[in-house]
Amino acid sequence: MDFFNVLTLAGGLAMFLYGMRLMGDGLKESSSGTLKQIMESVTNNVFKAFLLGLAVTAIIQSSTATIVITSGLVGAGLLTLHQSLGIIIGANVGTTVTGQIIRLLDMNAEKGSWLRIFQPSSLAPIALIIGIIIIMTGSKRFSNARTIGSIAIGFGILFSGLLNMTSAVSSFAESPLVQDLFAGLGNNPLAGYLTGAGIAFVLQSSSATIGILQAFSSSGLLIWHAIYPVIVGVYLGDCVTTAIVCSIGARPEAGRVGIVNILYNLSKSALVLIVVAVVRSLGLLDWIWDATLNSSLIANTNTIFNLACALVLIPMVPVFEKLSRKIVKDEPVVENKYQDKLDALNPVFFATPALALNSCYDILMTQLQLAKENISRAYGLLTDYEEDVYDLINEDEGNIDMFADRISGYLVALLPHLKDSLHVAILNQYYKVFSEFERLGDHAVNIANNARSMSEKDTAFSSIAMSELNVLYSLLEKILDETEIAFGKRDLDAAYHIQPLRKVTADLIGELKDNHLSRMSRGQCNVFLDPNFENLLSDMMRIADVSSNVGESVVIRVRPELADKEHHYFRDLRHEDPNYNRAYLKARDEYFEQLSAVTSVEKENAAPAQPGQVISAAVRDFDDA
Repeated sequence: MDFFNVLTLAGGLAMFLYGMRLMGDGLKESSSGTLKQIMESVTNNVFKAFLLGLAVTAIIQSSTATIVITSGLVGAGLLTLHQSLGIIIGANVGTTVTGQIIRLLDMNAEKGSWLRIFQPSSLAPIALIIGIIIIMTGSKRFSNARTIGSIAIGFGILFSGLLNMTSAVSSFAESPLVQDLFAGLGNNPLAGYLTGAGIAFVLQSSSATIGILQAFSSSGLLIWHAIYPVIVGVYLGDCVTTAIVCSIGARPEAGRVGIVNILYNLSKSALVLIVVAVVRSLGLLDWIWDATLNSSLIANTNTIFNLACALVLIPMVPVFEKLSRKIVKDEPVVENKYQDKLDALNPVFFATPALALNSCYDILMTQLQLAKENISRAYGLLTDYEEDVYDLINEDEGNIDMFADRISGYLVALLPHLKDSLHVAILNQYYKVFSEFERLGDHAVNIANNARSMSEKDTAFSSIAMSELNVLYSLLEKILDETEIAFGKRDLDAAYHIQPLRKVTADLIGELKDNHLSRMSRGQCNVFLDPNFENLLSDMMRIADVSSNVGESVVIRVRPELADKEHHYFRDLRHEDPNYNRAYLKARDEYFEQLSAVTSVEKENAAPAQPGQVISAAVRDFDDA
């Protein structure tokens, strides 16, 4: 053993860890879009939850990621602690799949056999070639090509690192120091247990630790009775880091997920050590006790230990749940009715950006829906003012502002964790629209304040003014509905439809202003209400403008090639696109026809008022005036 052997081993280890990280990140990115929905569908059946945890971990190749995601969902109120217990146990079994893949190191196919393709020496270059081809040729055609390519490259780097480590450890077998080290582990199971726990804690991965053991097995120095305590110790070392991550900035219920994982792994370790000692005393392990381990035996030992312990300890989950509640006490907190959504903005999701962005989407949709509801309430106050409704508008405005503050900070913190250009595009859109939704809420409050001012003065708009405003408001409702569809479903048709409707809004407001001036000159409207009328029209125009901005953000997200030329694109759209012009003319004819109808009816029914008279138009009959 010399310096260059150590360098080769260290380089192989670095490649192995990086390949595992790259492959795991790619698998999480490609699957996490639906991962949350799948995990939310878990039932209270612990065995179904166990299978779910096993399957998810086998797919994303990380028990830590599965448990951290579960913790985030529990903290957000989307899963209960009880539902998460089966997932935790399943995740601990699912992580053994990596070792079963690495056991391909033991494959000894004959020359010329097609089975040689499954040997790591063949799989590594094949995976690397496929990954590079996908990234270089598919990035412009498929949005997830880079993610899929990263998975393949990570797989290839992982096996390349394993091969480097395997080639380096052969020289270690001749070192007296290494021989004494492994002999010492055989004589002191506690030292082996702590060694496994320490390595797993440093690497933050049980799969990586087992993989290193599998690479070292080629040295012929690993004896079963010396190594099984190391394997058992790995369980504890990995779960400590997971528990720390689960508890960072989390509610008590989320922190308990990490505690349950520690309790389970401690119980699992104790169970394995006790059972092995008992079975050994009965002479039932003599056939394997002094056996030299290879990659397959290490993988099988790890899988059998985990699977057997899971089956034995699953009935103990209520005990783990009770103990976790005693260890992590509930904290008295003032709950907001949207607390679950706020808790979903959890930093633990930064490792899985798709889940973090999905949490942002949920909050943004709630913010938009609250703003729409407030606009509806505020407009209703113009004809039927109620102080309770006014207070409710201001309460929800506080929630809208709170959402904006929380999501702003969360998006800024999330940005450094994004690697995929699609995720960056989504974040950019979200960062633009949260302030737009906040502006919608502000305009709702302005309308409510306008209504309150009129109520305090015991005045109201004339009936003809309100009838015309109702036409404008029906158009505004249509715009807001299209905005919700466009943003909520990334619907391009709805996004494009907002633009001509916004122009019709401007035309209608111009017409309403002319009509209002005409009525004031004839004494049909109170001149003292002119500022209220002007302010209301201004807020309604701003609502249409905000909706137009949201629609444009949807277009840019769906068509990212327009990002650098959006202003020119939308300017040309409004002036040259025939579809835009057709939609504009159709909507203009529809709403101006409605305006003409209500205006003609009011003119027939209304008699002119005396100059300066206060018109309470929603309730006063002009024929009796």
